[in-house]
Amino acid sequence: MNGQPELYKILKELNIPYKYNEHPPAPTIEEAKKYWKDLKATHCKNIFFRNHKGNRHYLVILEHTQDLRIHDLEKRLKQGKLTFASPKRMMKYLGITPGSVSPLALINDKENHVHVFLDENLKKSEKISFHPCINTASLVIDFKDFEKFLNYCKNTYEYSKLYD
Repeated sequence: MNGQPELYKILKELNIPYKYNEHPPAPTIEEAKKYWKDLKATHCKNIFFRNHKGNRHYLVILEHTQDLRIHDLEKRLKQGKLTFASPKRMMKYLGITPGSVSPLALINDKENHVHVFLDENLKKSEKISFHPCINTASLVIDFKDFEKFLNYCKNTYEYSKLYD
């Protein structure tokens, strides 16, 4: 299976069943949509940001068809302007490369540095889908199991209204 072996080990330890779907590289939403047509799940846009000082990092997760209200998020955080984190920062904090951003990569954030923002509408999802730290596969898991995974990782996270 594509992805980090440690991730699959953790999912097994947590008793989180998943549906594994292998596909060609899908580094963008547009590319990934080609392989989602038969997957019954909420598919997400995962965006990794840094604050203007570069000392805080945020993973923002929302349904893939929604547009993020970034200026509202900036105002709420009071961290100044948010910008996309560099590939170097992605590797340092999440152990992944661009095009593979996923909350499942939080297993690599051993110091729990990254804060996660989830759109509140995701709570309505029965199942949710993410790359397993590589963009050549997708995993579908129950949303309640995704929350179990987030709690296991111990990163701070919160639900918020992220779009209109």
